Amino acid sequence: MAMRHLQLLPHPLNNFTPKHSLINNRFSFSSFSSTTISMASSNSPKVLVPIANGTEPIEAVITIDVLRRSGADVTVASASNHLQVQALHGIKIVADAVVSDLADTIFDLIALPGGVPGVDNLRDNKVLEGLVKKHVEDGRLYAAVCAAPAVVLGPWGLLKGLKATCYPSFMEKLASYTTTVESRVQLDGRVVTSRAPGTTMEFAVALVEQLYGKEKADEVAGPLVLRSNHGDEYTFKELNPVQWTFDNPPKILVPIANGTEEMEAVIIIDILRRAKADVVVASVGDKLEIGASRKVKLEADVLLDEAAKHSYDLIVLPGGLGGAEAFANSETLVSLLKKQRESNRYYGAICASPALVLEPHGLLKDKKATAFPAMSNKLSDQSEAENRVVVDGNLITSRGPGTSIEYGLAIVEKLFGRKVGLELAKTIVFTNP
Repeated sequence: MAMRHLQLLPHPLNNFTPKHSLINNRFSFSSFSSTTISMASSNSPKVLVPIANGTEPIEAVITIDVLRRSGADVTVASASNHLQVQALHGIKIVADAVVSDLADTIFDLIALPGGVPGVDNLRDNKVLEGLVKKHVEDGRLYAAVCAAPAVVLGPWGLLKGLKATCYPSFMEKLASYTTTVESRVQLDGRVVTSRAPGTTMEFAVALVEQLYGKEKADEVAGPLVLRSNHGDEYTFKELNPVQWTFDNPPKILVPIANGTEEMEAVIIIDILRRAKADVVVASVGDKLEIGASRKVKLEADVLLDEAAKHSYDLIVLPGGLGGAEAFANSETLVSLLKKQRESNRYYGAICASPALVLEPHGLLKDKKATAFPAMSNKLSDQSEAENRVVVDGNLITSRGPGTSIEYGLAIVEKLFGRKVGLELAKTIVFTNP
């Protein structure tokens, strides 16, 4: 079969260098040195990520995950009285604490995710407002992405005299509080702002740089697989989308387990639900709540045994070493995957899961696939292993956290067509709006 190369999306990261703009106006930094940040702790920098009902889960989880990879001590705090937060797209996140209990805590960084009405709930939390204002008065680093610069920081008076960016449709509102720029990540003084889900990984790595310096940011960025050395192309075979309707959306199973890579899981679920797919999140374990690889607590919709009673148009596995091992050891899930392959229905995996789940169970036989770079040598056919997303008939695989948005969009394109994939890419600002 002929290989088709598809130019869909640009890479989400170049490099971070303060004091100048990078290619395509992707980043714009004012003069700032990460070494000027005074840490609240002599050990790991303490970071607060507040979340609320209606928070955009991609933005929250990427920020938490990347900062925890750097070694930061990240507290996820609910702006309500309950630890469990109902984020957008039906994704349930369980916080570590509630904001009201943290009023006197000192942090080195406070980073606000976006999402509507999540930003309204953050803005209206008086304890959080007081905490952030005191934090800024003390000269500490603060940040916001998507709608949060315009809806939270602006009204709180924390952007006066600074340059900032935000989600495209909120730029006019932001302009009433500050000077707006359209860069994907903007640093001015001690505030870092960014645009949307599709820019959050750049945003999070920029925060790592401001806390630790460029060398640490590069160290964290490497395993995320943010950049490819092989061009901006995906490799596809038989790209013939099924014409689903909103009355008959594809039913998709996304298993999660203790040790699942939270970025990969949340990005896949979020993007597929944005496309109006019927996504079932199933826990491979005896509890709905799982502890993901970077200690983000997610709650599934159902247990796998219940989910296994139904059939699916697609089963897609996130990665994460512990999660992949749990998937490989689940007789129920492996049986579902084998039936999926035998019936010529879609299945897929990202990061460690192609190598640790699909390969040992014969689910990659006669198929081209990719996997996390350190595990691609476990694939029996490594001929396409360096591609970021590989689609071979009814199999769809990808490399890691930094390719997860591309992966989700490739699945959307496979199921719904190129037009829907491109529209979603623009909506999340993965491509230029």
